Amino acid sequence: MNLPIYMDHQATTPVDPRVLEALLPYFSKSFGNAASRNHVFGWEAEAAVDEARHQIAQAMSASEKEIVFTSGATESDDLAILGVARMYRQKGHHIITGQTEHNAVLDTCRFLEKEGYEVTYLPTDRYGEIFPEQVRSAITEKTILVSLMLANNEVGTIHRIGEIGSVCREKGVFFHTDAVQGFCKIPFDVEAMRVDLASVTAHKIYGPKGIGALYVRSKSPRVRLLPLIHGGGHERGMRSGTLNVPGIVGFGRAAEIALQEMPEESRRLRRLRRRLYDGISRLEDVTLNGPALPAISDDGSLASGEVERRLPGNLNLSFGHVDGEALLLGFKDVAVSSGSACTSASLEPSHVLKALGVADDLAHASIRYGLGRWNTEEEVDYVVKATVEVVERLRREAPLARARH
Repeated sequence: MNLPIYMDHQATTPVDPRVLEALLPYFSKSFGNAASRNHVFGWEAEAAVDEARHQIAQAMSASEKEIVFTSGATESDDLAILGVARMYRQKGHHIITGQTEHNAVLDTCRFLEKEGYEVTYLPTDRYGEIFPEQVRSAITEKTILVSLMLANNEVGTIHRIGEIGSVCREKGVFFHTDAVQGFCKIPFDVEAMRVDLASVTAHKIYGPKGIGALYVRSKSPRVRLLPLIHGGGHERGMRSGTLNVPGIVGFGRAAEIALQEMPEESRRLRRLRRRLYDGISRLEDVTLNGPALPAISDDGSLASGEVERRLPGNLNLSFGHVDGEALLLGFKDVAVSSGSACTSASLEPSHVLKALGVADDLAHASIRYGLGRWNTEEEVDYVVKATVEVVERLRREAPLARARH
């Protein structure tokens, strides 16, 4: 076992060696511009992009022509929300989203409020769920878009996307999902789930950083967007700019591998997560944030009748009677986080945990463990031991924290 141990896979993932092998030639040997149509270098690049587009589309049951490449998930979220809001402004000015969305969605919605749009932020239950009937009740004749994530990046809650999509289709409202955390980790089918726009990115599924995509439905109904970036008309006019061919190739290969290995990887991660939770929960005053862990069989398969409401590799725990900053600093050889990587510099408690009703002191003393493709039982046991030692030491050193509770 090598130290330090990486257990923050909801923040980002290492590039799979198979992905690296696929993308490296496109930095040097096959370096052409995919928009260069008059020589072999451009043809090679275009063919590689087409193949990756197919691989990514296949992973969500979409058509290749419905995949628009972007610089990452944040741009995809912005393009979906701003693009729909501005294109359909004459139809309505009301958008629905959730309180536990990623800031890429929340900040974009707040920006639109400054432009005169009305945004409804739906509350969740204590497990982080938003239900279809909440969406139905919030839709008005002015609603043009609902944006709710496939799976939460902090507590792993898997939303009822298919049911929510049905409500939106019935009401004639476009449905966008930030699918970043769930894509290629849980089944995701844009047709069956009636999704109209979906944001995805490579670096959450063992692909390179700096490359993402937006699924944009082409028919029944067709979604039209006003672009954010102009100049050249790339990506069917929705996102101009020279394509990041190495990144796109890596994204496609990462999606292909993840889709193939999803069943076995899910089982393995559930086993590791159960081992991690069982070890840490021997401590007193440990609270599981988000949905309950499902019952599993010895091989990590879901037990009969179980429905998983949490991402397989996610575990979010709060530790009572512990200072949050000291808790994070106590992990010397383990990479974990207190929440979203995009807000980790903030001193404010997680907006996701606050939306779930977690008290500020517990939200501050929360750890997100993100298990991934190469974590081992040995590493899990080390992290259990490290967590127990840090928490017990901090509680001994700060008895006043216990007294305040």
